[in-house]
Amino acid sequence: MSDNRASVAKLTRVDKAAVLLLSLGETDAAQVLRHMGPKEVQRVGVAMAQMRNVHREQVEQVMSEFVEIVGDQTSLGVGSDSYIRKMLTSALGEDKANGLIDRILLGGNTSGLDSLKWMEPRAVADVIRYEHPQIQAIVVAYLDPDQAGEVLGHFDHKVRLDIILRVSSLNTVQPAALKELNTILEKQFSGNSNAARTTLGGIKRAADIMNFLDSSVEGQLMDSIREIDDTLSVQIEDLMFVFNNLSDVDDRGIQALLREVSSDVLVLALKGSDEGVKEKIFKNMSKRASELLRDDLEAKGPVRVSDVETAQKEILTIARRMAEAGEIVLGGKGGEEMI
Repeated sequence: MSDNRASVAKLTRVDKAAVLLLSLGETDAAQVLRHMGPKEVQRVGVAMAQMRNVHREQVEQVMSEFVEIVGDQTSLGVGSDSYIRKMLTSALGEDKANGLIDRILLGGNTSGLDSLKWMEPRAVADVIRYEHPQIQAIVVAYLDPDQAGEVLGHFDHKVRLDIILRVSSLNTVQPAALKELNTILEKQFSGNSNAARTTLGGIKRAADIMNFLDSSVEGQLMDSIREIDDTLSVQIEDLMFVFNNLSDVDDRGIQALLREVSSDVLVLALKGSDEGVKEKIFKNMSKRASELLRDDLEAKGPVRVSDVETAQKEILTIARRMAEAGEIVLGGKGGEEMI
């Protein structure tokens, strides 16, 4: 028993969360996972997949930290792969879950490109730093936009510009070329190649990536694109969603967004916004709340531009997450047309 107690004491918070989810039914565990981000799901999922021979006594000690003691529960770890597969599919849907299931349960048996999605941005940048620019562009286009933006942050301006221009001109990649790229990457990571995805890149993808760059980097990059191809810069800008575009979001969407944003972040973000956005925010708050917000803005005094930009980026990240979840519709640039 003392050995079990010692092993519980060594469990990380992620390990304990994994024990908790393995103790729940698939439906309840799926409900928990729906409220977690993709990186959190991945971390907990990996911990769950690595759980072996978790005894009832250990489970009870872990569960006591969550206030509720597990009742008649036997040892965990038997058939956990099947459990994880069903639970993730229930939580995320089959399309989103399939790739994550492979990464969690199969470990190295994923494509080289997919392996990059779960690496730190700096590490991804190091992996592709000396590859041909077209390969760099394919990798960046393949990544999720937020990760791609962070990866670009580890290159100098000239390289960033070249990659974004190449991403914007991408439409499809031949399966043979994608397979060859996977083979190159798998020399480092090992696994099975997967050439199923051949459509990636394009102007919309470039705009999505630009949305996640720091404002100073984004501005410099857009200026350089404009010098090279003014039409392309306009097309990218038309597909981007920036803070001032919040004035085009419908009232219901603004109200939903405001429920997710702290007042401190909102005050800071509005210090650098145009009057249209401010009025949009004010009109979707109660009279008392809008008066308090106006007073806070007046009392705030001068703030650093970088702090304002950081606050605006935080709100935009929340807005994009809610849009992807179907909770709000982004209007204006970067938004989907309504009919």
